[in-house]
Amino acid sequence: MSIAYIIIGFILLVVGGEFLVRSSVGLSFKLNLSKLIIGMTVVSFATSAPELLVSLQAALDGAPDLALGNVIGSNIANIALVLGVTAVIAPLTVDENFYKMNWPAMMLFSVIFYYFLQNDSTISRTEGAFLFFSLIVFVYIMIAKAKKDKSVAIEEVDDTLMEVGYPKIFFWLAIGGLALYFGSELLVTGAKDIAKQMGISDGVIGATVVAIGTSVPELAASIIAAIKGEKAISIGNLIGSNIFNIGSVIGLTAIITPIKTEEINVVTNMYWMLAVAAILIPFILIPKKMQIGRIKGILLLFMYVVFLYTSFK
Repeated sequence: MSIAYIIIGFILLVVGGEFLVRSSVGLSFKLNLSKLIIGMTVVSFATSAPELLVSLQAALDGAPDLALGNVIGSNIANIALVLGVTAVIAPLTVDENFYKMNWPAMMLFSVIFYYFLQNDSTISRTEGAFLFFSLIVFVYIMIAKAKKDKSVAIEEVDDTLMEVGYPKIFFWLAIGGLALYFGSELLVTGAKDIAKQMGISDGVIGATVVAIGTSVPELAASIIAAIKGEKAISIGNLIGSNIFNIGSVIGLTAIITPIKTEEINVVTNMYWMLAVAAILIPFILIPKKMQIGRIKGILLLFMYVVFLYTSFK
């Protein structure tokens, strides 16, 4: 039954996330927000909603390690799994914004996150507020930069949502909210049950099973786009997702309820998160420069396999 809970939970999270993005973008157009603002704020926050609901539900249910594991594991999966698979199918070009803004910001957020957690094994309300405020500052800087530099990558915004009326927007919002709520309930319940049955910690389940599940939409979209020869998910978007995971998911969850870890492997997984993020710089500097090709993609996937192996060992 636990497996069924997890599968149904994942499906509801995907459906809920999609409806939430649609309703949020539609409402933003009604409020006359520009596509730039919508792409860099509304879409980014909405796409982080599944991870936020799962982490918040886990923390409130007395499983803080599952909440932390979900974010840490998602950040590892975004680079090592999603970027790795995409690069194997179709090499990705890296623009200069990567090392000038995106990557340094991701490393800064990751290091601060690590320091807060390693310091006293807790993300307090004050620390959560600091992370969330830092995210707001980052988004503001990115918007200002994007207005001057048209090469800054932003999330795609569906123009057809301009024509959607208020009834449909609020209907989508209701469906999205309910699906995310019940999806997170089922996923957390199923994950906790499996962890107990298998004698595996909540942190491990969160960093592997739950994290892979919440990364499936990005992975599927990237694979389909790469196979079709279309623009796959950009490195900038994956980096942005990692920043939002720390700033909004951990930040907001900690503001609502402090997150305290009791597992040593949660801190160990932080080293993996930092290592996977840090390795991107030498990857774009060695030939072919400014490109993540198939060999580099295979190396990223190998790192992810080793991460999974050591997690369950």
